[in-house]
This record gives sequence, structure tokens and C-alpha cells, in this order.
Amino acid sequence: MLTLALIGLIGGLVTGISPCILPVLPIIFFSGGAQSARVSSGSGVALATKPVSRSRPYLVITGLVVSFSLVTLFGSLLLSVLNLPQDVLRWAGIVVLVLIGIGLIVPRFEQVLEKPFTWIPQRNPDASRGGFTLGLALGAVYVPCAGPVLAAITVAGSTGRIGTETVVLTLTFAVGAAIPLLIFALAGRRVAERVRAFRKRQRGIRLTAGVVMIALAIGLMFGLPQLLQRAIPDYTSSLQDKVNNSEQVRKALNLGGLVNDQNKDLDKCSDGAPELESCGTAPDITGIQQWLNTPDGQALDLKSLRGKVVMLDFWAYSCINCQRSIPHVTAWDKAYRDAGLQVIGVHSPEYAFEKEPGNVATAAKNFGITYPVALDNNLGTWTNYRNRYWPAHYLIDAQGTVRHIKFGEGDYEVTEKLIRQLLGDARPGVQLPASTELADDTPVVADITRETYLGSTKRVNFAGTETYTSGEKTFQFPENQGTDTFALAGGWKLDTQSITPTGSSAQIKLNYRAKEVRMVLSGKGTVTIQNYGRTRTIEVDGTPNSYQLVTAQQIQGGSLTATVGSGVQAFSFTFG
Repeated sequence: MLTLALIGLIGGLVTGISPCILPVLPIIFFSGGAQSARVSSGSGVALATKPVSRSRPYLVITGLVVSFSLVTLFGSLLLSVLNLPQDVLRWAGIVVLVLIGIGLIVPRFEQVLEKPFTWIPQRNPDASRGGFTLGLALGAVYVPCAGPVLAAITVAGSTGRIGTETVVLTLTFAVGAAIPLLIFALAGRRVAERVRAFRKRQRGIRLTAGVVMIALAIGLMFGLPQLLQRAIPDYTSSLQDKVNNSEQVRKALNLGGLVNDQNKDLDKCSDGAPELESCGTAPDITGIQQWLNTPDGQALDLKSLRGKVVMLDFWAYSCINCQRSIPHVTAWDKAYRDAGLQVIGVHSPEYAFEKEPGNVATAAKNFGITYPVALDNNLGTWTNYRNRYWPAHYLIDAQGTVRHIKFGEGDYEVTEKLIRQLLGDARPGVQLPASTELADDTPVVADITRETYLGSTKRVNFAGTETYTSGEKTFQFPENQGTDTFALAGGWKLDTQSITPTGSSAQIKLNYRAKEVRMVLSGKGTVTIQNYGRTRTIEVDGTPNSYQLVTAQQIQGGSLTATVGSGVQAFSFTFG
């Protein structure tokens, strides 16, 4: 436990001095430090109208630690239970920052904010003492740089596997990241007490703090802190590498059952290595609800497949990344099955509708998948392989050892080369067919719009001004709509994973960058697509499926309007 606490503390300290912390430093300096300065007046003129709180820096940092820890550990799970969007806490933090900022600029508004709390007995009531509330807001919007420590915390929180070790790691990480901030806040107070310009301009400090707070809130809404972090070289990268690549750190981060005796050696394989590696005996395929494409639905066991080369393909049928990868997997199955390759698809659902065996069977048939498919509805095998990606490919040799791991799309030539090498090792002298040599259509991620979910709990890229929560609502298109966004018009019923028109029809306007645009739809009805003067109607009938809306010769920007008829459910847009 002590080792874990030290790892969390060191990981937090490195994060606390990294470029990730820069966006909150002005607020920490002015609101956490300078506002708590003890002001003296050599001329007898009162320089402050309210008493100061010497504890303010500590309250701000304590609030940040508490908020960050609770949001990281329990935020996702709680919001899912309450059927709320996953970013609601972040937006609440932004709103609080704006309100506090306005209060610092406009004293009368500050008094309005104080009124709900006037029933609380206080000595010297002072809104500037609200450092803890400010810290809570900062903790909700604070996004530290990712690393193995933060990843372990996040995964444990999202899966609900939160134990004492996870809590210790989270708290020590938060404290470690907060220590440099506290030092900066105290330095701000010291500067304010020693520099005459600060002593004489306490009102100006309040105004500056308010402006900085509102500026940070606006920046967060438009992703400006991320742009800042990318623009500044990471001067802590070498230090982070030493921490992140430490074998002791990897062993200690054995949290919530994510690492077990079966999968503990998977770290010995690097993502997409050009040559074969050896990373332990393949973990079991476990927790499978049903098997497809096996005799009488019989389960497959990796031990019974010794002597064959096995490829596990983790996929979900509405995932556009998987759809681009599947032609390569089916081609390998067709080319090398007789030579000893056994492909197994592990279907790990993103959506609730992807848990329906009939839906998966239909999708598998449409994709030309004839190899066995395991329905991993409870993500048992997904977790046993510590997987985090759609798609993900694991190559297992004839002795049952994992020899290659590839996360995401691309590098198909490397994967096929290693398949051929493993087949040759398993059966010396085997005659292999020519390489499949399918074109790699993996897009450059930065050039295309990200997958756009329409359900109320997973939606992204919404450009409208309306509140996007579950229930029946009326929408209208905004006057100006940015790139990579969607907006709604008309009456819609918003569910957690899909949206449905409440009347005879309603519209979706999508601005995108892609070579191909597809839409996941279900139900019975029509969807009419208008795209640069061209109109076509799609007949929707049956279980959720992916329908092509637009295709082009190359990636390009565009806009389309989809008129969705009554009886049709819309789940998401995907892009290629």
C-alpha cells in the first residue's frame, strides 16, 4: 500500500509541474494566492473593504483535490445511474467558474450569490472565503495529462471496481498534483504582500481574478487549454517516461482485478511491434453469452486449439473502425484457414442493442464473417485481456503464447507478415498462398470527424443551444454551425442511446470532414438525405444497422441534412 501511495504521489507531482497544469495557474495565482494577501496601509487609507482569509490557498487546493478525486472515481458510474450526460459535471464546473468570476467583478452579484447561504452562522461573512467552492469547480474541469497511474484510476472508476488501493492511488495522485499548485498560490500571496502595486490595487486584483476565471471557462468550452498544451513542448517528458516505464510502477498498478495471473504478462508485448514478441500464455476466453458460427453453438477453448495459430479480433458491429478492419480479417481467414489459422471474433458491445444475438448474427452475415464469434456481452474476455480498443488484434502461436498485439486500425501488412511467420513456425514446409494485399484505407484521424453519438448520455459534437437531456423536446437549427458538429430541428424524443422524431418527421443537420459518412439506424420508416442539391431516400427496416449516406473519392468537408421519418431510431454518425 505504501508503494502504491508513493507511485500516486510521484505521478501527481510530475503532472503538477507539466504543461497540463498551465491553464489553471493564473486562477491559482490571483484567486488562490493574491486575494489572501494581508494588506497594510502605510498612508492610513483602507485598501480592502473586507477581511482577508489566510486559509484561502489551502481551501482552494483542498476543494480541487476532493472534487478531482470524486469526479474521477465515481463520476462516470453515478452519471450512468442517474441517466445524465457524461460531461454534466464538467459543465457544472464551468458554470460555477463563470458565476464566481462575475461575482468578483460585480460586488452586487456577489451579494446575490451569498444570499442562499446567509442562514449559516459566520464571523465576518466574506465571499472571498469561498475558496473551497472555487477548488471544487476547478477539480471538475481539471484534466491532467494521461499516464498509467491516471489510466488505472479511470478504468477502475468506469468499471465500478473501486477498492481501498484505488482510493489510495487516487488521493495520493491528486495530492501530488496539488502540491505544486499550493506552492504557486502561496508564492502569489507572498508577491501580493511584498509588491506595492499589488498592495494598492486590491480591487484590481479582484477584477483580474474574475476576468481570468471567466476566460478559463470560455477557453474550456472551446478546447483552448488543449491547444495550449500541444503548442508548448512537454519539458517533463523524460521524467514521465522514467515513471511510466518503471517495472515497479507496472507491477504495483494491479488494481480492481484488471491485472491477474492470466494477463499479467501482456505488457511484454508492445502495440503494433514489427516483429514477433512473447507476452505469456493467452488468457482464457471467458464470460461468453453465446457463440456464433460453431457447430451447435459449441464454445471454443484456447487450450483445445493448441497446434493452430489463433487470432482474436475484438470488435463491435456498429464501430466504423471495426468495419474498415473486418475485410482484412475475413481475407486472412479465407486465405490461411486451411494452413492452420483460427480466427475468433470477440464481439464486445458499445451499445445495448449490440448485445442482441440476432443483431450480431445479421451483422456478421452482412460482413461475410464465417469464423466463430463469441458474444462477450458482459466484457468478461475484454477485461481478461485488459483491452481498451475497438478493434484490437491478438496473435497467439501454436503453443498458446501471445506473440503480437495491435490496437486500432492499420499496419495490416505487418500483421499479415507475422501471421505467415507463425504459420510457418507451426508447420514447417507449409505451402502458404500469396499475401492478400488489400488496400489499407485507415484514415488520418486528424482529418476526419470523430464518431458522433446522438443518445443523451453519449452525445458529442452537438451545436444547438438547447439542453440535450432525455425526454421530448423541440429543436431548431442554429444560425451558425461549426465544422464537425450536428444540430436538430423539429420535435425529437431523446433516449439514452438514440433519438426518434415525435411527429411525422424531424431533421438533423451534419457538418463533417470525411471520405465516407454512415448512420446507425433502426426501426421502420424512411430517412431522406440532402447533400449539395442531391436527394435520396433510405428505407430503414429492422434491427440497428449502419447505412451509407455519403461517399467520395477523398476526404473532404461537407454538409448534409437528414430528414428522419416517424418510426426510425437514429443512434450515431460514423466516418471513414
